[in-house]
Amino acid sequence: MGSADDRVPVRLLEAPSWLLAQVATHAGRVVGEAFAGVGGRRYHYALLAALVEFGPASQAALARRCGIDRSDVVAALNELSAAGLVIRAPDSGDRRRNVITPTDEGRASLARADAALAMAHGALLDPLTEEERATLVRLLGRLVAS
Repeated sequence: MGSADDRVPVRLLEAPSWLLAQVATHAGRVVGEAFAGVGGRRYHYALLAALVEFGPASQAALARRCGIDRSDVVAALNELSAAGLVIRAPDSGDRRRNVITPTDEGRASLARADAALAMAHGALLDPLTEEERATLVRLLGRLVAS
């Protein structure tokens, strides 16, 4: 049981922005630890997920698709390339840009990250029923889409 100093003001507990920020901070820690456990990071996961789902893409397209700053995409792709998870090659149609393609090991790494993420989500959403989880994901999706 916490002390009186641990109590949160009601105004904050009723503020969606504050609640979302608190959950996002906690989720970031839980997911970050899960990805670290399989040798990855959030950006690695996002980039590999986009490549596997949509196929080879330019660095700029990946930045837009994943909502990651271009300089961060380049740094993350350098790490993924060094680990043998992606191949970066000049675009045959435009030699000024690179096309990124996942390797078989990149696909396997994504599968390991998927499993770690599922476990992290299970821990994060443990207080909710399956129906509540589905509702939360649907509502958050609407907020993101807007």
